[in-house]
Amino acid sequence: MVRCFALAIGLIVGTSGACAWDGTDTATGDAVEIGKGNLVRRGGDIEIFDSGAGEYRDVTVESIRRHGSSVEVEVYDNESGEYRTLEMDDD
Repeated sequence: MVRCFALAIGLIVGTSGACAWDGTDTATGDAVEIGKGNLVRRGGDIEIFDSGAGEYRDVTVESIRRHGSSVEVEVYDNESGEYRTLEMDDD
């Protein structure tokens, strides 16, 4: 069930060519953006824009969970070696 839900979210986000997916890093409060063309699925590598750092970061998706009216994406930041939780808008 969880895998099917994660796959559905990944397909929706990955095929949404019109815009990026906006959210927030829960630890820092900084805005993050997952750009179009990134297929968000567990185990996949994606590129995010971290507004706090002012740069693009390569991350690996560890988990995807619906959390209220948002989607919580836990990632491993390959450059910093840290795990991060991104709370993405669910519109």
